[in-house]
Amino acid sequence: MSALPWGLLALAYHLASRLAYVLYIGLALGRQERTGYLTLRHGAEGGFRRFRRLGATLMYNDAASFVLLCLATWGTLSSALPRGAVLAVGTLLVIIGTSVKLWAAATLGGGPYYWRDFFVPSEWEGPCTAGPYRYLKNPMYTVGYLQTYGFALVTGSWPGLAAAVFDHAAILAFYRLVEKPHFEKYASGGRRETEQEGAGER
Repeated sequence: MSALPWGLLALAYHLASRLAYVLYIGLALGRQERTGYLTLRHGAEGGFRRFRRLGATLMYNDAASFVLLCLATWGTLSSALPRGAVLAVGTLLVIIGTSVKLWAAATLGGGPYYWRDFFVPSEWEGPCTAGPYRYLKNPMYTVGYLQTYGFALVTGSWPGLAAAVFDHAAILAFYRLVEKPHFEKYASGGRRETEQEGAGER
């Protein structure tokens, strides 16, 4: 099979993986927020474990499909800039984005990283102000996504770069539509609107 069909297949697979991930977490958490569906059926702990298991599977598949897309479409990005400069910028973005995402995930812990507060709201103690949250309002979904752009640049993948933009827009839409209203709901009266998110790419 030629490179073009492989690239198209990889792109289709990644877009499907990203939509499956974002739509699942968005719809599942939205339903949990409105009706407590998973908690009522399986209890707080059981519902959270079931959600986390499938959410983590979709998250890892999404990440793997992005890497596969960039590798399958290696060298499709034409640029007037020197390849060395593009590599340097891409590598820097990968380092910064990955470091911030890992730092934010370590700061939040495993529960908040997988949106546990949707299942046990009483555990939420307000917006995080430690780690990168001291400097950034939403590090995991902003700076923490730079590595996707960086990896697309390192591999010289035009579809990878386009997918990075799509992925970023999708997770920000999830944040605005699902996560942010949840935190606003549980914020105490008079507390400033929180921009903290409970997870990252995830």
